Amino acid sequence: MKGPLFYSKILLFGEYGIIKDSKGLSIPYNFYNGALKVSDTDTEVTKKSNNNLKRFADYLETIDSQLVRFDVEALRSDLAEGMYFDSSIPQGYGVGSSGALVAAIYDKYAFNKITVLENLTREKLLKLKAIFSEMESFFHGKSSGLDPLNSYLSIPILINSKDNIEATGIPSQKVDGKGAVFLLDSGVVGETAPMVRIFMENMKQEGFRSMLKDQFIKHTDACVDDFLKGDVKSLFKNTKQLSKVVLNHFKPMIPKQFHDLWKKGLETNDYYLKLCGSGGGGYILGFTENIEKAKESLKDYKLEVVYNF
Repeated sequence: MKGPLFYSKILLFGEYGIIKDSKGLSIPYNFYNGALKVSDTDTEVTKKSNNNLKRFADYLETIDSQLVRFDVEALRSDLAEGMYFDSSIPQGYGVGSSGALVAAIYDKYAFNKITVLENLTREKLLKLKAIFSEMESFFHGKSSGLDPLNSYLSIPILINSKDNIEATGIPSQKVDGKGAVFLLDSGVVGETAPMVRIFMENMKQEGFRSMLKDQFIKHTDACVDDFLKGDVKSLFKNTKQLSKVVLNHFKPMIPKQFHDLWKKGLETNDYYLKLCGSGGGGYILGFTENIEKAKESLKDYKLEVVYNF
């Protein structure tokens, strides 16, 4: 048995902001993927995944059946056969490892599932997001449900606000374009829950709340609009501002050894860095108007280009 592939995702804009109704833009990233499999041989990895899934199966039974019902019997029987989630998606890197798993389980075991082939109205997208939010909370504490949604549908998702999301198209890439979005490997695994706790703690301060609204969300929304319009010039202007705000107000989410690198990008304009997911480690997202320059500037690091302008 081998299930269909579910891909990783990248939230280009909107990390943290979408908790407070900023815009967001999430795109599938096909470089990494995962699928449900039954293996003939037991390894540490397959056993660990199988045990995790058994706990997940128990959790799925606690979800309100008005929202979604699963064929838990079939799931348990497959797990008894040794089913596990075979994934190349790095965990704790902000590219949606648990999202792909949630999408795979929903796809295979949910009753009356909403599929990609039907007309995806806003109601259906919100219902899927609500289901995925409940499912993914098992892994993160509190989840928006966006990662699994992206992985499940495998199309870019535009978040206008909490209750307003839509499937969207993004400008097609210029293969030989000098500008690029890239991933920078921090070499450290990030944990979502502690980062979200720090953010929620900060939200209790009025100064932080007004910075979020007047600066962070303002620039995030502008970046999303610029990206979708293909206005590269304005996009880089706004990304620079966003990068600055993150360096000044989200320091705990940036691994210490990257503070200077972050600053250097802002001073030289060779690249601008931002959080990829909740931060604390994993990938850092970079934007540059000249990828050769950025590679030179970051020559000690591993860059993965995900989009060309």
